Amino acid sequence: CAVKATHVLSEITKNDEMKKPCIEAGLVLTLIPLLESTDQEMLLHAGRAIGRICYDNRDLQEELVKVGVIPSLVRILTDYAESEPLVHVALLALYNLADLDSAKEALSMTKVAEQLVKQLRRAESHERLEIVFEVLQALAENDALKVQLVEAGVPEALSEILLRLQGSSQAEDTCIVKAASDLIVSLLLGEQFSLGLIIIRYSLLQNTMQKSIALILARRENSQSKDSLNPEFALLVSIIVFLTSLTCLVLPLSSDGNCLRMVQLGVIHQLLDLLEKHVRSGDTSVQQAALSALQNLAIPVVSKVQMLEEGIAERIEALLRSESPPVQFKLLGTLRMLADGQADAAEILGHDPMLLNRLVQWCSVSDHSGICGEANRLLASILHHNRSQEVVKAIQAAQGVKHLVSMTTSEHAAMQNEALTALAIASAIDLETLEESFKESQLVQSLHKLLQDDDTSPEVKYNSMGLLCRLLNSGDLRQEIEEDKIKDTLERLCSHSNANVVKEAITTLQALRGKT
Repeated sequence: CAVKATHVLSEITKNDEMKKPCIEAGLVLTLIPLLESTDQEMLLHAGRAIGRICYDNRDLQEELVKVGVIPSLVRILTDYAESEPLVHVALLALYNLADLDSAKEALSMTKVAEQLVKQLRRAESHERLEIVFEVLQALAENDALKVQLVEAGVPEALSEILLRLQGSSQAEDTCIVKAASDLIVSLLLGEQFSLGLIIIRYSLLQNTMQKSIALILARRENSQSKDSLNPEFALLVSIIVFLTSLTCLVLPLSSDGNCLRMVQLGVIHQLLDLLEKHVRSGDTSVQQAALSALQNLAIPVVSKVQMLEEGIAERIEALLRSESPPVQFKLLGTLRMLADGQADAAEILGHDPMLLNRLVQWCSVSDHSGICGEANRLLASILHHNRSQEVVKAIQAAQGVKHLVSMTTSEHAAMQNEALTALAIASAIDLETLEESFKESQLVQSLHKLLQDDDTSPEVKYNSMGLLCRLLNSGDLRQEIEEDKIKDTLERLCSHSNANVVKEAITTLQALRGKT
């Protein structure tokens, strides 16, 4: 009798005009306990009735979450995973509730991620995939759920879907590929992206990505034009290369070969081709994946060398003409990684007057602090890893030195140390060229403040004194150091709690007194 009554109610609520009487009669709260039934027919009718009554009614939806509907829905997904009607009802309910913060919090206390992975792998229709995607996209906005989704294997399941549908020309398949790609980007490249999530799933990712590389190769070899990529394949390439490049960070000893192999296969040029096309179209999914892949592939030393030999630096420099701040930011980071530890790369970049002038412009951009910081860091990296007097002169001519002096007072210790190290190396190469800029930008006075400030980190103090030692080789700068009474500060630092600071203070004092 109860099953029949519930069935009738579920049919009645198809009519929008009947929803209000059902709400006023308090039927929703009466139906909730029925979701704990073991009778599948009862569950089906109760679920449908609740869903229809509460559709597009936020207050009722919030009430549902409060009375504990979330665990019941996840139980249905878990216990009746093979029942298409019940799964459909549960997924629709989650879809309607997933935007609520209270629902996300409740779901984070369940094992919904595991059940959604199962449904991704079981789904045979586009409709089923789309509703699961919608639920996942909403849940990925919650940090705790994002971690759970990655740990449960959602990226792998999505990658399998991409591989299964790659090459299809059907419009429905294209939409699924785009949605799956967007989801992977959302899970792994969002603001809360954490490499730790990838480490957790590395073993599974490795198997899936190896298959992906093989498919990319086959597609490239069979293509009439290797530069011709349709939109869905562009997304596939970007996502796969990003995921594979992560292995360069996770397990560098075993994965550098994978990264080098992709570089040798021309994947980098393919990514740059994609960027050139999609920066104009504004497709952020391709941009995020491709740019992150470029950055990660530029980390292993073996990849740097190969990328430089193929003229990648010049192509990235050309792309920097883009007016898209996110693109500029990531490309600057890629160039910085290429220059890291590579004198040849630093020299190539340092001999490009157009690049240097653009960097100097960005160093003072106030409305894009990220670009400003990355431009300063790239300028410092070029000086740090360069061994050419011509590059020092070029950066001086571009008026970049004053920005590096300013960088020594950054609120970030890492950036301070990068600037101090770069200026010390440049001073060792050609102090005469830099001397005037150092005086104009009051470098000596800035260094003294760093040494006097108790909040300055020991490493920054240490590097500041290392730079001071270099400056003592200039008569004018030595005079400034003496006039600013830095000697007194150095003497106080001889009793500093950090042994390295003490050692460097003694060395600098000796140099100042002319003993070394």
